[in-house]
Amino acid sequence: QVQLVESGGGLVQAGGSLRLSCAASRRTFYDVGWFRQAPGKEREFVAAINFGGGTRYADSVKGRFSISRDNAKNTVYLQMNTLKPEDTAVYYCGARTGSTTADTPSMYSYWGQGTQVTVSS
Repeated sequence: QVQLVESGGGLVQAGGSLRLSCAASRRTFYDVGWFRQAPGKEREFVAAINFGGGTRYADSVKGRFSISRDNAKNTVYLQMNTLKPEDTAVYYCGARTGSTTADTPSMYSYWGQGTQVTVSS
């Protein structure tokens, strides 16, 4: 019954920006992460944030994406700047109740339905 809902995806030109939101139905999550999956590829880690605001980023997005968390609103944001065509994917929000240093999909217990991000060249 735990629910995560992503929003904010869409079509954007290369170099543009989007902000994704992940709204959670509970407030006990410690880590919330963003993953993405392109057709024919595995779901890959993008960014994560813990309850205290500590962040982690994949090398491919470091310096371009920024994750933040509003605990009062049970919402995590992913600000995506300087978007590239290779960022095109379905972006998923995942959450876990415990802390982790491993950011693989199997480490996250709850998932949203995904939101499509398409970056045109």
